[in-house]
Amino acid sequence: MAFSARVSDAPLAQINVTPLVDVLLVLLVITMITSPVLTHKLKLDLPQPGRTDRAVTSEAVRLSIHADGSTYWNDVPVDAAMLSSQLTIAAHQGEPPRLQLDPADGAPYQAVASVISAAKRAGLQQIDFVATR
Repeated sequence: MAFSARVSDAPLAQINVTPLVDVLLVLLVITMITSPVLTHKLKLDLPQPGRTDRAVTSEAVRLSIHADGSTYWNDVPVDAAMLSSQLTIAAHQGEPPRLQLDPADGAPYQAVASVISAAKRAGLQQIDFVATR
């Protein structure tokens, strides 16, 4: 029996997958740790299918925010102090009105966010977004 001791200088064409598996496992662990932190809960009252009770007795207030950041309460211009007092008065009515928020396409996000937070602070719970222009 003769054994061949073949020695060649040609490189082996095999892929070492151990580093690849190690990197993928580290990425999986990082994803598993950071995914619960990234979830942000937002309570939305979405309409339920099949429910048709639309008994809205309160009057709606239309609050428009134009592209320059100016705010209009039922088409009457208001500043921040007047808006705060109007929201407080509306919230303390017997049946608080529905607030229909109508931001323009180029309205600054900060203006819309400040109006929503002022309405929540005043105690208004029903805020609707109007998308017709």
